[in-house]
This record gives sequence, structure tokens and C-alpha cells, in this order.
Amino acid sequence: MSSHLYSSLVGRVRWFSKRFGASEMFLKPLRVGFAPLIIPLLKPKQFQFSGQTYQCHYARYNMTWAGERMVEIPIGLGLLRDNPGARILEVGNVLSHYATTSHTIVDKFEKGPDVINEDILGYKPDTRFDLIISISTFEHIGFDDDAVGSSGDKIREAVEHCRSLLAPGGRFVMTVPTGYNPDLDQLMREGALKPCNVRTLIRTGPRDWKEGTLEDALRHPYRSRYPYGNGVLIVDVLSLPSAPEPQ
Repeated sequence: MSSHLYSSLVGRVRWFSKRFGASEMFLKPLRVGFAPLIIPLLKPKQFQFSGQTYQCHYARYNMTWAGERMVEIPIGLGLLRDNPGARILEVGNVLSHYATTSHTIVDKFEKGPDVINEDILGYKPDTRFDLIISISTFEHIGFDDDAVGSSGDKIREAVEHCRSLLAPGGRFVMTVPTGYNPDLDQLMREGALKPCNVRTLIRTGPRDWKEGTLEDALRHPYRSRYPYGNGVLIVDVLSLPSAPEPQ
């Protein structure tokens, strides 16, 4: 297993300060520590996405109540709920922290029960999946994992590899924040991951979100005006009709 660039305490502090700002070194412990007191006081919020109404998800884990995961998690859990019996792969171990899950999970670094610790590019199962989900993971590929070369190139390669793992008619849905990884933002700006459908959510208040355009979402920087993601891309990558099922 290759080492993570923030596997050491010093490395983690440097990475966190660079990605999230020095002030967040002090604010994050406060948000985490006071979360059990804050979350019960938060007013329930709903958001509209793709014709459905979702409830913002407030949780202490990974400061879900304060960042973009408050909308990513309900969308991801909704996909699991709406696809009973489907062969599902999750890239990045995220949803198991919020619900009991039974699908296949691949995560390069995070260990856990039934989590396959492997780079997605090296994962070659003997089956195809009806649905692949990835929550706030692809923005880290080639950007936070000591990869050599362009993050954009590795992201594009990882997306195409996931597409190759889809059964005919399958879907690969990934959610990513805008403004975190400039290379990923540029890929989306250029339409480099087609064929895919891209929808967006834009933060208009601490816990208020609305649908918007890709151009508008890409103009919303990370950790400004509100902590962490202020724009989220929901990318629905489509399978290619020629992809055969393994025998």
C-alpha cells in the first residue's frame, strides 16, 4: 500500500492548512467539539434536486452539518434506496458512515469492514455494476494521493475505468465540490468527461442550496463564502452500449 501524503501528523497538518486555510485549523476542532450541541438547534432544511425534495443531512462525522456533504449524503443514500437489488460499487468509503450498507466499496486508503483497499485504477472485478456511486472522492484523485503527473489526466482515466465497470445501461454518479481541485474544474468546464449529464447545487446560505448552471457552480470558490464546498457537481456518467459483461 502506497503512503498517503498526510499519513504523518506533520504531513496532515500541512495538507489541511494548504487545502482548507490556516484559520480552519482552529475552527474545525470547535465545529467538531460543539457539534453535539449545535446540531439539535439547527432548523431542518430541504432542497430541491432533479424534481425531488431532499432533507439536508446533519451529522457530526466529517462536519456533515457544516459543509457540502449535507446535500451529497441524502443524494447518495437516495440512490441506494432507489436501486434495491442492484449491483452497486462505491468508490471511496463514505455512505457506510451514515447508514448500514451492503454494497461493494473500494477505497485506496481508508480501512474498514469489507472495504477493498485498492486504487480504483487497479480494481478489476469479474463482474459489472448497475450503479457506481462516489461521494466527494474524485476531487482528491491525483491531487491528494502523491500521484505523479496531472491530476486531470488521472481523474479522466479513473472516470473511464469506472465507465468500463458498468453493465450495459448502468450509471456512475459522482458528486464533487467546485473550487477544490482546479484540474477537475477545468475538465468539467471543457466537457471532457462526456457522455455524461451534469447537474449542480449552489450554496446560498449556511444550509441553503439551489439548483443552478454549471458555469455558475464553477464560479463558486471552495470555502468562500461559507465553509467548505459552495458549489456541488452531480455528474451522471453514462455507460457505453458496447461494454460486454465478463464471462
